[in-house]
Amino acid sequence: MSLTISLTGQAAFVTGGGGGIGRAIALRLAEAGADIALFEIVPERAEETATRIRELGRRALPIVGDVMDADALRAGIAAADAEFGRLDILVNNAGGTAARPFLEQSERSWRRHIDINLVSMLAATHAAAPVMIREGRGGAILNIASIEAERAAPNFAVYAACKAGMASFTKSMAVELSGHGIRVNCLAPDHTVTPGNQGNRSGPVDPSTWRQRSEDEVDAMNRLIPLGREGIDQECGDAAVFLCSSLASYVTGVVLPVDGGTWAAGGWVRGRNGKWTLNEGLSFGG
Repeated sequence: MSLTISLTGQAAFVTGGGGGIGRAIALRLAEAGADIALFEIVPERAEETATRIRELGRRALPIVGDVMDADALRAGIAAADAEFGRLDILVNNAGGTAARPFLEQSERSWRRHIDINLVSMLAATHAAAPVMIREGRGGAILNIASIEAERAAPNFAVYAACKAGMASFTKSMAVELSGHGIRVNCLAPDHTVTPGNQGNRSGPVDPSTWRQRSEDEVDAMNRLIPLGREGIDQECGDAAVFLCSSLASYVTGVVLPVDGGTWAAGGWVRGRNGKWTLNEGLSFGG
């Protein structure tokens, strides 16, 4: 088998594909040769990413819609099928959260979290998998969760529960769809620079508007991460291309952290003196 990753001739559907991790995944898939359908709630982002994909020589279908509307998702996948005549890759990337203690969170907020993070994945998978089965070539489904799926997340309890559900659903679908040659995997990012976590949640992606952290904030963040820096969205894109390609032909049902080692560290952080500690105030840590 060639070690060259090629997705030439394949078609992918990416939710939340206009910004952040979704955009990076869409562009990386296009660079590997895939045509891309982008399902994105912000029109300017859908068009900008579609333009970038076309500049790479691939076909792009921008679809403006809200993943909390299951009917719109189904219609989007049908439109991608009609445009490309096939569907080989589904990336369930869209999601979101806001920090709030659970006891201060309304039922409406619970349900919005569940709809955007969990139900959207169920709806898209339910619509896309039959297209893959019909074509008889197998396929790849990639769910974008978080390392919050496997650890406590105070003030993000419902979000974390949804991400845990995504990880569990990944494993169940890997088994259910295995007979059709459809592989189902999951990425679990942690601290990653994206427009959303820089306050650029609407309109075009514009790094010039992003909040600039102080040196102390950057230092505190970097010491949380064993590799010493925040991730960039393209690194999730690289992992996604691998899992969607033939190089991962025997990989299914996995949850892959793309987190610079934070999940492996299990709460250990690098103290200001460079030593590892569970608490900077402890005498053995520094």
